[in-house]
Amino acid sequence: MSGRKLIAHIIHRLDFGGLENGLVNLINRIPPDRYHHAIICMTEYTDFADRITNPEVTLHSLNKAEGKDLSVYLSLWKLLRQLKPDVVHTRNLSAVEGSVIAWLAGVSKRVHGEHGRDSYDIDGTNPKYLMLRKICKPFTNLYIPLSKDLEYWLESLVQVPEAKIRQIYNGVDSLRFKPSVNVREGFPINGFANESDFVVGTVGRIQEVKDQITLIKSIALLLAKNNAYRRSLRLVLVGDGPMMPEVASLVKEKGIEDITWLTGARNDIPELLQAMDLFVLPSKAEGISNTILEAMASGLPVLATDVGGNGELVQHGVTGELVPAENPDEMSLSIERYMNDKDRCLQHGEAGRKRVEEMFSIDSMVDAYLSVYDELSA
Repeated sequence: MSGRKLIAHIIHRLDFGGLENGLVNLINRIPPDRYHHAIICMTEYTDFADRITNPEVTLHSLNKAEGKDLSVYLSLWKLLRQLKPDVVHTRNLSAVEGSVIAWLAGVSKRVHGEHGRDSYDIDGTNPKYLMLRKICKPFTNLYIPLSKDLEYWLESLVQVPEAKIRQIYNGVDSLRFKPSVNVREGFPINGFANESDFVVGTVGRIQEVKDQITLIKSIALLLAKNNAYRRSLRLVLVGDGPMMPEVASLVKEKGIEDITWLTGARNDIPELLQAMDLFVLPSKAEGISNTILEAMASGLPVLATDVGGNGELVQHGVTGELVPAENPDEMSLSIERYMNDKDRCLQHGEAGRKRVEEMFSIDSMVDAYLSVYDELSA
C-alpha cells in the first residue's frame, strides 16, 4: 500500500500493563491503509505481543542492560536510520530520551506520551527526572498526556507550552467489556464463589505503585471487624509482577488464603470482570487507568484511590468512591458500604457504564490519535 506513513512506537517493554494495553488497542484499530507500525522495546517484548492483530506490525528488542547502558542508544539510532519512520512516538520516562535519538537519526516528527508515573517518582517532582524531561523538551514536537492532571503537570513543572500539548483520554471497547449475563461464569475454580458471594477484584501488574498490599490489608481489616464476612466475601487479584511473592506472603500472613484467588497473568479479563461485584484500584499513582474504564464498561462500581487521573474517571458517589491512597482503613469502610448495599452497587455500575459510552469510547480515542499523527506527518 503506497503512501502509508510509518510510526515507530518506543517503549520500555511490551508486557502486561496499562500503557502496553492502550498501545495495542490503538495499533489494532488504526486503519492499516493509513499507517503502519514498528514497536521498539528498549528491553524486550513478551507473548503479550500476541494481542496485536495486525500481522504487518514489526517488533524490535534492544535488550537494554540493567542500569546505565549507553550502547542501547547507538542501537536505537541505527534501527531508526534503518526504519526511516515518519513519526516517532515515545512513551513515559523510560523512553523519553528516544526523542533525542530520533532527532539525531533524522526523524523530523517526534511525539511523547505521558501515561502515568511510577513509585520512584509518584508526584513527578524528582529533580533528576524533571531535568531529563526538560533536556528532551526541545526535541519533542508534541506531548500527549492521558489526563488533565498530567497535562497540568507538564505545563507547570516540565514547562511545556500549552500549544505543544494534546490531552487524549484512553478509550475502552464497550462491546468487549460489558455487564455480565452469568455472574460467576468467569471463575474456573470450582466452588471459589457462588451467586450470593460478594467478589472484590482488581486487575493490574503486581508492583509497588499498584499497591495491592493496601487492598489485602483492607480485606483483613474487614474480617477482623466481623469474621462472619468470611462466609461471603471473596478477593480476586488479577495480574503478575515483581511483587507477587510479597503479595502471596501477605495473603498467607493475614489468614485469607481461603477467600483469595491470585490468578497470575490472564487473557480473559472481560470474563473475570463480569464475575466481580466491586472493582478496586488501590494504586499510589495513576495516569488514566485502562482497568477503571474496563470495569466501568463492565457495569461495576469502582472504588479507587484519589490519585492522578482517577478522579477524572470515577465520579464519587455516582459511579463509585474515591479514597486516600495507602489507607486500608478508609478502603475497608468503603468496601463494607458496598457489601451491605447491593442496590447501590447496581446504580453506580449502571452510571459507570453510561459514562463510558458517552465519554470514553475507543473510537474517540483512535480518532484523536489519528488527528495528531495526521497533523505531524502532513
